[in-house]
Amino acid sequence: METILSLKNLDKKYGAVHAVNNLSFDIQKGNVYGILGPNGSGKSTTLGIILNVVNRTSGEFSWFDGKLSTHEALKKVGAIIERPNFYPYMTATQNLALICKIKGISTEKINEKLTTVNLFERRDSKFKTFSLGMKQRLAIASALLNDPEILILDEPTNGLDPQGIHEIREIIKKIAANGTTILLASHLLDEVEKVCSHVVVIRKGVKLYAGRVDEMTSSNGLLELKVEAKEEQLIEFLENHDSILKVSKDHETIIATLSKNLSASEINKDLFNKGFVLSHLVKRKPSLEQQFLDLTKNN
Repeated sequence: METILSLKNLDKKYGAVHAVNNLSFDIQKGNVYGILGPNGSGKSTTLGIILNVVNRTSGEFSWFDGKLSTHEALKKVGAIIERPNFYPYMTATQNLALICKIKGISTEKINEKLTTVNLFERRDSKFKTFSLGMKQRLAIASALLNDPEILILDEPTNGLDPQGIHEIREIIKKIAANGTTILLASHLLDEVEKVCSHVVVIRKGVKLYAGRVDEMTSSNGLLELKVEAKEEQLIEFLENHDSILKVSKDHETIIATLSKNLSASEINKDLFNKGFVLSHLVKRKPSLEQQFLDLTKNN
Protein backbone atom coordinates (compact mmCIF):
# COMPACT_ATOMS: atom_id res chain seq x y z
CA MET A 1 0.00 0.00 0.00
CA GLU A 2 1.29 3.44 -0.90
CA THR A 3 2.61 5.54 1.97
CA ILE A 4 1.36 9.09 1.46
CA LEU A 5 3.14 10.56 4.48
CA SER A 6 5.86 9.24 6.77
CA LEU A 7 7.09 10.93 9.97
CA LYS A 8 10.36 9.79 11.56
CA ASN A 9 11.50 11.02 14.99
CA LEU A 10 9.88 14.41 14.46
CA ASP A 11 10.71 16.92 17.18
CA LYS A 12 9.68 20.51 17.87
CA LYS A 13 10.73 22.61 20.85
CA TYR A 14 9.59 26.10 21.78
CA GLY A 15 12.14 26.99 24.44
CA ALA A 16 11.39 24.71 27.39
CA VAL A 17 8.18 23.40 25.80
CA HIS A 18 8.58 20.09 23.95
CA ALA A 19 5.56 20.41 21.64
CA VAL A 20 6.36 17.37 19.46
CA ASN A 21 8.53 14.67 21.01
CA ASN A 22 10.20 12.05 18.78
CA LEU A 23 7.01 11.42 16.80
CA SER A 24 6.92 8.66 14.17
CA PHE A 25 3.98 7.25 12.20
CA ASP A 26 2.90 6.54 8.61
CA ILE A 27 -0.23 7.54 6.67
CA GLN A 28 -1.30 4.91 4.14
CA LYS A 29 -3.39 5.72 1.07
CA GLY A 30 -7.16 5.35 1.31
CA ASN A 31 -7.63 5.52 5.09
CA VAL A 32 -9.04 8.09 7.49
CA TYR A 33 -6.55 8.92 10.25
CA GLY A 34 -7.23 10.79 13.44
CA ILE A 35 -4.52 12.46 15.51
CA LEU A 36 -6.17 12.33 18.91
CA GLY A 37 -5.04 14.17 21.99
CA PRO A 38 -6.04 16.78 24.56
CA ASN A 39 -5.71 20.48 23.74
CA GLY A 40 -2.01 21.38 23.82
CA SER A 41 -0.84 17.85 22.99
CA GLY A 42 1.02 18.86 19.80
CA LYS A 43 -1.58 17.97 17.16
CA SER A 44 -1.68 21.35 15.41
CA THR A 45 2.10 21.74 15.61
CA THR A 46 2.52 18.36 13.90
CA LEU A 47 0.18 19.40 11.07
CA GLY A 48 1.98 22.74 10.78
CA ILE A 49 5.33 20.97 10.35
CA ILE A 50 4.17 18.62 7.58
CA LEU A 51 2.51 21.55 5.78
CA ASN A 52 5.72 23.60 5.92
CA VAL A 53 4.28 26.42 8.04
CA VAL A 54 6.16 25.42 11.22
CA ASN A 55 9.89 24.64 11.25
CA ARG A 56 10.84 21.36 12.89
CA THR A 57 13.64 21.21 15.47
CA SER A 58 14.82 17.77 14.31
CA GLY A 59 13.62 14.57 12.67
CA GLU A 60 12.21 14.23 9.18
CA PHE A 61 9.06 13.62 7.17
CA SER A 62 8.50 12.60 3.57
CA TRP A 63 5.57 12.68 1.17
CA PHE A 64 4.50 9.95 -1.29
CA ASP A 65 7.25 7.43 -0.43
CA GLY A 66 9.83 10.22 -0.78
CA LYS A 67 9.20 10.52 -4.52
CA LEU A 68 8.22 14.19 -4.35
CA SER A 69 9.70 17.23 -2.65
CA THR A 70 7.50 18.83 -0.01
CA HIS A 71 6.83 21.76 -2.36
CA GLU A 72 5.61 19.44 -5.14
CA ALA A 73 3.75 17.13 -2.72
CA LEU A 74 1.74 19.99 -1.23
CA LYS A 75 0.13 20.53 -4.65
CA LYS A 76 -1.58 17.17 -4.03
CA VAL A 77 -2.70 18.16 -0.53
CA GLY A 78 -5.84 19.97 0.58
CA ALA A 79 -5.68 21.48 4.06
CA ILE A 80 -7.66 23.57 6.54
CA ILE A 81 -5.65 24.36 9.65
CA GLU A 82 -7.11 27.75 10.54
CA ARG A 83 -10.54 29.36 10.71
CA PRO A 84 -12.15 29.82 7.24
CA ASN A 85 -11.22 33.23 5.84
CA PHE A 86 -13.32 34.36 2.89
CA TYR A 87 -14.56 37.71 1.58
CA PRO A 88 -17.87 38.44 3.36
CA TYR A 89 -19.54 40.33 0.47
CA MET A 90 -18.66 37.75 -2.18
CA THR A 91 -20.79 34.69 -2.87
CA ALA A 92 -19.66 31.11 -2.26
CA THR A 93 -18.98 30.69 -5.98
CA GLN A 94 -17.05 33.95 -6.23
CA ASN A 95 -14.89 33.09 -3.23
CA LEU A 96 -14.03 29.67 -4.66
CA ALA A 97 -13.30 31.19 -8.08
CA LEU A 98 -10.84 33.58 -6.44
CA ILE A 99 -9.10 30.64 -4.70
CA CYS A 100 -8.85 28.85 -8.06
CA LYS A 101 -7.20 31.95 -9.54
CA ILE A 102 -4.71 32.19 -6.66
CA LYS A 103 -3.85 28.48 -6.94
CA GLY A 104 -3.71 28.58 -10.72
CA ILE A 105 -6.30 25.85 -11.20
CA SER A 106 -9.46 25.55 -13.29
CA THR A 107 -12.84 26.74 -11.96
CA GLU A 108 -14.66 23.81 -13.57
CA LYS A 109 -14.88 21.82 -10.30
CA ILE A 110 -16.55 24.56 -8.22
CA ASN A 111 -20.13 23.31 -8.59
CA GLU A 112 -19.06 19.71 -8.00
CA LYS A 113 -17.29 20.62 -4.73
CA LEU A 114 -20.17 22.81 -3.55
CA THR A 115 -22.45 19.80 -4.12
CA THR A 116 -20.08 17.57 -2.12
CA VAL A 117 -20.38 19.85 0.92
CA ASN A 118 -24.16 20.41 0.46
CA LEU A 119 -23.83 24.09 -0.46
CA PHE A 120 -24.81 24.05 -4.14
CA GLU A 121 -28.22 25.57 -3.37
CA ARG A 122 -26.47 28.45 -1.57
CA ARG A 123 -23.79 28.99 -4.21
CA ASP A 124 -25.01 32.54 -4.96
CA SER A 125 -25.41 33.57 -1.30
CA LYS A 126 -22.90 35.95 0.22
CA PHE A 127 -20.44 34.46 2.67
CA LYS A 128 -21.55 36.85 5.43
CA THR A 129 -24.99 35.17 5.46
CA PHE A 130 -23.52 31.72 6.21
CA SER A 131 -23.72 29.98 9.58
CA LEU A 132 -20.48 28.76 11.19
CA GLY A 133 -21.14 25.24 9.94
CA MET A 134 -21.71 26.48 6.39
CA LYS A 135 -18.49 28.51 6.54
CA GLN A 136 -16.61 25.39 7.59
CA ARG A 137 -18.18 23.38 4.77
CA LEU A 138 -17.19 26.07 2.26
CA ALA A 139 -13.63 25.83 3.60
CA ILE A 140 -13.68 22.07 2.96
CA ALA A 141 -14.94 22.74 -0.58
CA SER A 142 -12.04 25.16 -1.12
CA ALA A 143 -9.56 22.49 0.03
CA LEU A 144 -11.04 20.00 -2.45
CA LEU A 145 -10.78 22.24 -5.54
CA ASN A 146 -7.46 20.68 -6.63
CA ASP A 147 -8.78 17.09 -6.15
CA PRO A 148 -6.20 16.40 -3.43
CA GLU A 149 -4.92 12.91 -2.70
CA ILE A 150 -5.00 13.73 1.01
CA LEU A 151 -7.24 16.16 2.91
CA ILE A 152 -5.88 17.53 6.20
CA LEU A 153 -8.29 19.02 8.75
CA ASP A 154 -7.46 20.56 12.11
CA GLU A 155 -10.38 20.27 14.59
CA PRO A 156 -12.97 20.36 11.75
CA THR A 157 -16.04 20.48 14.04
CA ASN A 158 -14.67 22.91 16.64
CA GLY A 159 -17.33 25.37 17.84
CA LEU A 160 -20.18 23.85 15.82
CA ASP A 161 -23.61 22.93 17.13
CA PRO A 162 -24.70 19.23 17.06
CA GLN A 163 -26.32 19.61 13.62
CA GLY A 164 -23.20 21.25 12.21
CA ILE A 165 -21.00 18.54 13.72
CA HIS A 166 -23.16 15.81 12.16
CA GLU A 167 -23.04 17.47 8.73
CA ILE A 168 -19.23 17.80 8.75
CA ARG A 169 -18.77 14.19 9.85
CA GLU A 170 -21.07 12.90 7.09
CA ILE A 171 -19.18 14.98 4.52
CA ILE A 172 -15.84 13.57 5.74
CA LYS A 173 -17.21 10.03 5.36
CA LYS A 174 -18.47 10.85 1.85
CA ILE A 175 -15.10 12.29 0.79
CA ALA A 176 -13.28 9.24 2.21
CA ALA A 177 -15.67 6.87 0.41
CA ASN A 178 -14.54 8.45 -2.87
CA GLY A 179 -10.95 7.36 -2.15
CA THR A 180 -9.43 10.52 -0.68
CA THR A 181 -7.08 9.88 2.24
CA ILE A 182 -7.96 12.04 5.25
CA LEU A 183 -5.89 13.15 8.23
CA LEU A 184 -7.73 15.05 10.92
CA ALA A 185 -6.65 16.34 14.31
CA SER A 186 -9.22 16.22 17.07
CA HIS A 187 -9.58 16.23 20.84
CA LEU A 188 -13.00 14.60 20.49
CA LEU A 189 -12.99 10.85 21.09
CA ASP A 190 -16.47 10.54 19.61
CA GLU A 191 -15.31 12.16 16.37
CA VAL A 192 -12.40 9.78 15.90
CA GLU A 193 -14.45 6.71 16.79
CA LYS A 194 -17.24 7.61 14.33
CA VAL A 195 -15.16 8.89 11.41
CA CYS A 196 -11.65 7.39 11.47
CA SER A 197 -10.30 3.96 10.54
CA HIS A 198 -6.93 4.65 12.20
CA VAL A 199 -5.82 6.71 15.16
CA VAL A 200 -2.57 8.18 16.50
CA VAL A 201 -2.93 9.08 20.18
CA ILE A 202 -0.52 11.75 21.43
CA ARG A 203 -0.12 13.52 24.76
CA LYS A 204 2.44 16.23 25.50
CA GLY A 205 3.90 15.60 22.05
CA VAL A 206 4.55 11.91 22.71
CA LYS A 207 2.91 9.11 20.71
CA LEU A 208 1.06 6.67 22.98
CA TYR A 209 -0.62 4.53 20.33
CA ALA A 210 -0.82 4.22 16.55
CA GLY A 211 -3.04 1.71 14.78
CA ARG A 212 -6.55 0.82 13.74
CA VAL A 213 -9.41 2.21 15.81
CA ASP A 214 -11.14 -1.17 15.91
CA GLU A 215 -7.96 -2.84 17.18
CA MET A 216 -7.68 -0.26 19.94
CA THR A 217 -11.19 -1.10 21.09
CA SER A 218 -11.03 -4.86 20.44
CA SER A 219 -9.72 -6.06 23.79
CA ASN A 220 -11.62 -8.84 25.54
CA GLY A 221 -14.07 -6.36 27.01
CA LEU A 222 -15.32 -5.78 30.50
CA LEU A 223 -18.11 -6.92 32.81
CA GLU A 224 -20.42 -4.70 34.81
CA LEU A 225 -21.78 -6.45 37.91
CA LYS A 226 -23.99 -5.59 40.86
CA VAL A 227 -24.80 -7.77 43.84
CA GLU A 228 -27.20 -7.22 46.74
CA ALA A 229 -24.96 -8.87 49.34
CA LYS A 230 -21.37 -10.12 49.80
CA GLU A 231 -19.92 -7.37 47.59
CA GLU A 232 -16.44 -7.49 49.14
CA GLN A 233 -16.29 -11.28 48.75
CA LEU A 234 -17.39 -10.91 45.10
CA ILE A 235 -14.62 -8.37 44.42
CA GLU A 236 -12.06 -10.69 46.03
CA PHE A 237 -13.30 -13.62 43.93
CA LEU A 238 -13.11 -11.59 40.72
CA GLU A 239 -9.61 -10.32 41.53
CA ASN A 240 -8.40 -13.92 41.75
CA HIS A 241 -10.22 -15.11 38.60
CA ASP A 242 -7.80 -16.23 35.86
CA SER A 243 -9.84 -14.49 33.11
CA ILE A 244 -9.97 -11.10 34.83
CA LEU A 245 -7.19 -8.54 34.52
CA LYS A 246 -8.36 -5.93 37.04
CA VAL A 247 -11.38 -4.96 39.13
CA SER A 248 -12.64 -1.47 39.98
CA LYS A 249 -15.80 0.17 41.30
CA ASP A 250 -17.96 2.88 39.78
CA HIS A 251 -20.49 3.85 42.46
CA GLU A 252 -22.57 0.67 43.00
CA THR A 253 -21.25 -1.09 39.90
CA ILE A 254 -18.24 -3.43 39.91
CA ILE A 255 -16.17 -3.23 36.69
CA ALA A 256 -14.12 -6.32 35.80
CA THR A 257 -11.72 -5.93 32.85
CA LEU A 258 -11.20 -9.26 31.07
CA SER A 259 -7.77 -10.65 30.17
CA LYS A 260 -9.27 -13.38 27.98
CA ASN A 261 -12.63 -14.08 26.42
CA LEU A 262 -15.34 -14.92 28.95
CA SER A 263 -19.09 -14.86 28.26
CA ALA A 264 -21.60 -13.31 30.61
CA SER A 265 -23.41 -16.67 30.96
CA GLU A 266 -20.17 -18.44 31.95
CA ILE A 267 -19.31 -15.97 34.71
CA ASN A 268 -22.95 -15.90 35.87
CA LYS A 269 -23.02 -19.69 36.23
CA ASP A 270 -19.63 -19.67 37.94
CA LEU A 271 -20.71 -17.00 40.45
CA PHE A 272 -24.07 -18.66 41.14
CA ASN A 273 -22.28 -21.90 41.97
CA LYS A 274 -20.14 -19.93 44.44
CA GLY A 275 -23.23 -18.48 46.12
CA PHE A 276 -23.28 -15.02 44.50
CA VAL A 277 -26.67 -13.86 43.17
CA LEU A 278 -26.26 -10.93 40.79
CA SER A 279 -28.82 -8.16 40.36
CA HIS A 280 -27.02 -6.80 37.28
CA LEU A 281 -24.62 -8.31 34.73
CA VAL A 282 -23.62 -6.78 31.38
CA LYS A 283 -20.65 -7.52 29.14
CA ARG A 284 -19.33 -4.52 27.19
CA LYS A 285 -16.66 -3.77 24.63
CA PRO A 286 -14.49 -0.93 25.99
CA SER A 287 -15.09 2.37 24.25
CA LEU A 288 -12.33 4.40 22.63
CA GLU A 289 -12.85 6.79 25.53
CA GLN A 290 -11.97 4.11 28.10
CA GLN A 291 -8.94 2.99 26.09
CA PHE A 292 -7.82 6.62 25.74
CA LEU A 293 -8.14 7.23 29.47
CA ASP A 294 -6.21 4.05 30.24
CA LEU A 295 -3.46 5.15 27.84
CA THR A 296 -3.12 8.71 29.06
CA LYS A 297 -3.52 8.39 32.83
CA ASN A 298 -0.12 6.77 33.30
CA ASN A 299 1.81 8.97 30.87
